[in-house]
Amino acid sequence: MRLFLATAGSRGDVEPFVALAKRALRAGHEVRLVVPDHSGVDLHGLDVVSLGVDYTALIEQQGVSVVAALRSYRSVIKPLMRAVIIESARAAWDYQPDVLLAHPKILSAPLAADALSIPYVQVEIVPVVTPTRAFPAAGTVNRDLGRFNTLTYRLASGGERMFRRDLKDVSSMIGGSGGEPAPPAATLMPISPALLDRPHDWDSTVHLTGPWRVGGSETVSAEVSEFMAGGDFVYAGFGSMASGDPAARAREVIGGIRGAGARALIAEGLGGLQVPPELRGEDVLVTGSVAHDAVLPNARAAVHHGGIGTVHAATAAGVVSVLVPFIGDQPFWGARLRERGLAPAPVPQRKLTAHRLSRALVETEEFRPAVQAAARAMESEDGPGTALQVLETLR
Repeated sequence: MRLFLATAGSRGDVEPFVALAKRALRAGHEVRLVVPDHSGVDLHGLDVVSLGVDYTALIEQQGVSVVAALRSYRSVIKPLMRAVIIESARAAWDYQPDVLLAHPKILSAPLAADALSIPYVQVEIVPVVTPTRAFPAAGTVNRDLGRFNTLTYRLASGGERMFRRDLKDVSSMIGGSGGEPAPPAATLMPISPALLDRPHDWDSTVHLTGPWRVGGSETVSAEVSEFMAGGDFVYAGFGSMASGDPAARAREVIGGIRGAGARALIAEGLGGLQVPPELRGEDVLVTGSVAHDAVLPNARAAVHHGGIGTVHAATAAGVVSVLVPFIGDQPFWGARLRERGLAPAPVPQRKLTAHRLSRALVETEEFRPAVQAAARAMESEDGPGTALQVLETLR
């Protein structure tokens, strides 16, 4: 098959699509991947088209503040979304694929698939579009609303109304039936059943496949390797969560890890943490980023923001997470891990203190058996392979 994969967002939105693209190529399919620039993901050996947008630069400029996003909506966000909507549709039309797979942020994907008369497959990295009564849409509310949970999915899928004009331009550009596009032929969720039970009210076309992870032989620097060999340590990293005062946050994180009697491996990322010189010492190693698969299996615990990519990596490594959620789907995963007995209660970033973190790290030992059982269950999952099996039924 000729597969067209389109995604938008930061590294966590790109990496699963790259994993599926590489697996599809090995299975003999043709694949074109449409992604934003400078995601930090290795795209070597793939047929790649740029969306012409750079989410990494956007994060570096304004962090992850919702207020900043609203303030720059007309000057930055709206033009960025127009590029995503238009360029992804143009790339699909140029490629003429057999099947089109897209992230929900690619709002024009259903229109493009309709114009090409091919199946459209929705890829929800986190549950935000497909309604269920089991839990609210990730990134909406932080408590269970029972039977009203389904209403939160209307909030999460309201982008079409905001960008009606851009979508109308897509219809003019590539044509189509002129009516409402057909619903997805399938919805793929690259999420482990070890983290999320499949709701009974999902349609049979919705598939919880297991994570799509690139894997491979990730390595670390000699400095990091030497530090890990030196004894017990806790990993801490908040990735691109550039918000508030990263130096003050690092002070609380390092104080909390020291208070729990451990050494600290700190990944500063794109501004999530910033370690001042006076906090450094023999028990603290600071780096920009690390390969999770190489580091987490050796850690006593992992302190992170709770993005689904890091949640999968930590759980697969058998290490207990202490989540410090910032935005979006992160509180959702904090709640899911807590419900399943896989982690202590999350520590919201605005309430992060050394004392709270130390207390959570001490609690991690009681969750270790459950996390290690989840890791063993994940060993048998083949997310990309399961996804390909679904796609091959759409021929």
